[in-house]
Amino acid sequence: MDRSSLLQLIQEQLDPENTGFIGADTFTGLVHSHELPLDPAKLDMLVALAQSNERGQVCYQELVDLISSKRSSSFKRAIANGQRALPRDGLLDEPGLGVYKRFVRYVAYEILPREVDRHWYFYRHRSCPPPVFMASVTLAQIIVFLCYGARFNKWVLQTYHPEYMKSPLVYHPGHRARAWRFVTYMFMHVGLEQLGFNALLQLMIGVPLEMVHGLLRISLLYLAGVLAGSLTVSITDMRAPVVGGSGGVYALCSAHLANVVMNWAGMRCPYKLLRMVLALVCMSSEVGRAVWLRFSPPLPASGPQPSFMAHLAGAVVGVSMGLTILRSYEERLRDQCGWWVVLLAYGTFLLFAIFWNVFAYDLLGAHVPPPP
Repeated sequence: MDRSSLLQLIQEQLDPENTGFIGADTFTGLVHSHELPLDPAKLDMLVALAQSNERGQVCYQELVDLISSKRSSSFKRAIANGQRALPRDGLLDEPGLGVYKRFVRYVAYEILPREVDRHWYFYRHRSCPPPVFMASVTLAQIIVFLCYGARFNKWVLQTYHPEYMKSPLVYHPGHRARAWRFVTYMFMHVGLEQLGFNALLQLMIGVPLEMVHGLLRISLLYLAGVLAGSLTVSITDMRAPVVGGSGGVYALCSAHLANVVMNWAGMRCPYKLLRMVLALVCMSSEVGRAVWLRFSPPLPASGPQPSFMAHLAGAVVGVSMGLTILRSYEERLRDQCGWWVVLLAYGTFLLFAIFWNVFAYDLLGAHVPPPP
């Protein structure tokens, strides 16, 4: 029996008068009688929903959300009110787990702040599809870097090579009409130090985030940070090029760090204060290095060096759009007013940046370096 047939059977047998409510105990018996037990986390949450209602009933729509694995904000409130029905044992007490399941449990405690969400993720997680987006982006960046490194025979400060800016991937203000460059610059890097920093954070933070929140949401956040980075540079540092995936990386990292801070008491990751300090120090050091290279280049250069504003723009995207996504685990974003506010703000920024790139350079008489 598929999901739609199960829902139709539930409504016909348990709610024939279309009252919108179903007895939780009766529903559990029906599921077991048809040999269709839900995941343990879903059964626990079903009981929690019933406990949140004085008459021990579950709203039919909330039941649909539960079976379809998408939870509304009202579902979340009901779970919060009924948490006394959930098992008190944490996932750390689960015995006999294999290596991969232990890794899934580790990810749950690293990313999610509430035990009910950690249970939900642990029992519902499937290894297929794997977190391919962040791994693919990182692999592509490494391949591109190796190709250009071998071509230039230069592995540090590649931007000082006279042929570097001729790459069709680099964002250069003289090539603003080539719109793909506003995104493809994320595959190019200044040198081994920037690539190593970005790749490490993409794998350590991006992959767990993708495992929990899914490819679509994390890829949207990453690419939104990348695009905001290049557009911000085109507005605030009009003569500078941009390279590196730092806009997307800082969107992921700032969103995760902000989520940890806002749910500090609930996060169970070990040494969280020390790790928070180290992350902030590393991110600040990377921004400082980018500022130094932009305004005090250590080698003679034929033009301005890459801007650091992409880092800051990515952080803003992470704290706004990213935090909204991470705080909406398994909830529909379209049902949340805050999500539409963030999208409206981001869309307004995009429109402003497009008009700026089309008209402002000529109106302001900006002296853009000649395109390579």
